[in-house]
Amino acid sequence: MGVRVLAGLALAFLTLPVVALLVRAPWGRFGELVTSDAVLVPLRVSLVTSVLATLGALVLGVPLAWVLARGGLRRPDLWRVPVLVPVLLPPVVAGVALLAALGRNGVVGGALEDWFGVVLPFSTAGVVVTQVFVALPFVVLPVEAALRAADRSPEDVAAVLGATRWRVVREVGLPTVAPAVAAGALLAWARAVGEFGATVTFAGSLPGRTQTLPTAVYEALESDRGAALVLSVVLVLLALVVLVALRAKWWPWAGSSGRRERPSAG
Repeated sequence: MGVRVLAGLALAFLTLPVVALLVRAPWGRFGELVTSDAVLVPLRVSLVTSVLATLGALVLGVPLAWVLARGGLRRPDLWRVPVLVPVLLPPVVAGVALLAALGRNGVVGGALEDWFGVVLPFSTAGVVVTQVFVALPFVVLPVEAALRAADRSPEDVAAVLGATRWRVVREVGLPTVAPAVAAGALLAWARAVGEFGATVTFAGSLPGRTQTLPTAVYEALESDRGAALVLSVVLVLLALVVLVALRAKWWPWAGSSGRRERPSAG
């Protein structure tokens, strides 16, 4: 009985803030606010940058996952440490680290500006870079796990039949882990959309350029609480979209019938 009570408290603790947000949202002004520039402009920036960041995370993350799983590394656990660091770092610290590396006086940022004229801090490109940094692990980890669990015999057969390594990877290996790649992409996108601390530290919150939905929420709390609540509801809706898209991960019985199969009595 005590376990059920604690489980109920845990569920209530997790559910109450979201329910309270929906209750307190100014639904009477929702249409007006959600179509205002205060919502549409950061929404556009968030969608554009998060999609670009997801593509970047896929381009970099899938090859990294392949090397970690199939590259024959002697200590893959050590090579995995840099992948886990962005997950564990406080977001503000991640932003400071990006400034130290890619800022105008950073380890690499100075060379980028001198040689190519590229300045990442406080730019839309800087938002994308920040989001790739925090979202990349959400592609690497599930794809690596899927690759380790996948049957390698089809790849071995293709190699024996003369397929090049790249063809084996492209036409045999990756299709077997396509669901994990799709799930990683959705998780990376959700992480990119919700990023706040690193973004505001590295890219700032310039309306129309670097102000994303989370940074707009933070600023709206000081000037228009109703807009902040509406922006928050939009972020909740985006999170629900990801949960529904990944429903098979949370509810494995959610198939075409939508009903859980019960084991037969026999």
